[in-house]
Order: sequence, then structure tokens, then C-alpha cells
Amino acid sequence: MDIFGKGLELLREAVPKFRRVAILSNPGNPSHALAITNVKAAAGSFGVQLQLLEAREPNQFDGAFAAMAKERVDALLVVADGMFILHRARLADLAAKNRVPSMHGVRENVEAGGLMSYGPSTVAAWRRAAFFVDRILKGAKPADLPVEQPTKFELVINLKTAKALGLTIPPSLLARADEVIQ
Repeated sequence: MDIFGKGLELLREAVPKFRRVAILSNPGNPSHALAITNVKAAAGSFGVQLQLLEAREPNQFDGAFAAMAKERVDALLVVADGMFILHRARLADLAAKNRVPSMHGVRENVEAGGLMSYGPSTVAAWRRAAFFVDRILKGAKPADLPVEQPTKFELVINLKTAKALGLTIPPSLLARADEVIQ
């Protein structure tokens, strides 16, 4: 199961009765096309309908959330993107205002008020990057260094957001979380 399938699985544990899930992506990010393909495959295995929404700029967030409200989605999956991280507080506010539980790819969005995140550990990634910088500074050729995939993934849950949404996060999910924000 890929990272998006796992994210949907975790979100389903928190919001068991979701049937319609919106996915917010940035069409300006080339990696999002593959992400959407993977989310579609995962959604099919969970029997949920997807509503694809796009935002290239922060001024498109209101329209995306208006479309979610019109379609009465049960949850939101936000694909990790630099712009979404930069404007994480606004996204969290819009999700709270529209009472939409949200799953994010990075913990920073949950620290800003999103419900949950599941994705590669930013701290572990930076540590590995420092390792490679050190090797290069000591004379290693970048072309000779291996390409690595993330190996440490983390689940972060914001209980304050869950309470505001009227959700009770199952103890089994809380026990698997790497961090629970009170």
C-alpha cells in the first residue's frame, strides 16, 4: 500500500463513515499527477468517491472549500506541497470553518490545526541530507552517492482539532501515533 492508501486508511479510522473525500492538489507541482493517480487507486479500494480540487495560488482556497461544501464531502486529503505548507494556517482555518476533517502529508499542517498527517519524517530527511552534504564536503562525488527513499514515516494527530470537529479518535489509532497534539 502506498503512502496515500495508508493516509486514507488512517483517516477512515478517525472518520469511519466517510464516503466522499476531496483531494486538494497543486497542478503546478509535477509530482501531484502521480499522487492523484495513487489516491484514485486507494479510494477505489476503500469504496469512496473522490472530488478533485486544485489550487495553484492561495486565492483559490476559498473556491476549493466552497466546492467541497457544495458536494458535502466528509473529509479532505491535502497533497504535500510547499505552498500548502506556507499557507497551512489558512487551510486549517478553512477546514475548521467548513467542519472538514483533514489528512495532510506533513506534520506542519497538523501543528497549524489540521486533523492528521502521515508522511515521511522531516527530521529524518534533514539528517540524511546532512549526511550526504558531509560526504560531498569530504570529497565524494554526488553522482556516486545512492538515491534513498524515506524510511521513517510518522503519524501526527491533533486532538484539539478532533474535539472541535466532534470526533473521537479511537485509542488504537492514538496508540500508533508518533505524536498527539493536545
